[in-house]
Amino acid sequence: MRKINIAKEKNRIISFIKNYVHNAGFKKGIIGLSGGLDSSVSAYLTAEALGKENVIVVIMPYKTLSSTNVEDAKLIAHNLSIKYYICEISPMVDSYFNLYEKDANKLRRGNRMARERMCILYDLSAKESALVIGTGNKTEIYLGYVTQFGDSACAIEPLGHLYKTEVLEIAKFLNIPSKIISKTPSADLWQGQTDEDELGITYKIADEILYYILDEKLSDEEIVQKGFSVDEVNHIKNLIKKSEFKRRMPLSLE
Repeated sequence: MRKINIAKEKNRIISFIKNYVHNAGFKKGIIGLSGGLDSSVSAYLTAEALGKENVIVVIMPYKTLSSTNVEDAKLIAHNLSIKYYICEISPMVDSYFNLYEKDANKLRRGNRMARERMCILYDLSAKESALVIGTGNKTEIYLGYVTQFGDSACAIEPLGHLYKTEVLEIAKFLNIPSKIISKTPSADLWQGQTDEDELGITYKIADEILYYILDEKLSDEEIVQKGFSVDEVNHIKNLIKKSEFKRRMPLSLE
């Protein structure tokens, strides 16, 4: 796995956020804050880039999910002294499924939650004249662990070049509260849901294999020689292939 200079990377991301937001004609940034690792890191870095008075976060819980995440998100907002909204998405999500699709499975419901959150975030971005700052990392993007036009929708992805384990290292460097750093990663889309259960592999293993595929350009055989199983390598490559459409702009005929 690659080694990055955490302090240098932090400053590079801060400059990226500041330059992009200002060049786009904005002063402020707005972030969907879940209380998880990635959104917390994005909030910390954006506050440093733009100033706490120019950052807004939106906390968007669903009724059946963990209230701990709401408290963790509020903790981040309070620590940074930034403005925050709390907008429960239950009425909007439930009204659709109760009226039209009562038999929808948890995946469809989870995707609807992610897209509802982005609708709210973009509406408030217009109210606040703020640019939407993303919270996705390179691991999630390449494994397709995002909802298209949901949590993948944003103006910029400040963490999009970092693997999940690298975001963790930046979180430690930023002194983000340990309860957030140590919590089990979850998109908070249904009760008991965790990222690694859904992905079928740990972030540590996924990051290493992704690094060898994307950065080092190693063959399958070379990656297996690094200590990974054929099944693990094939699983990661399959996730990359299946999610390619999520990483492309919509295509049209010329």
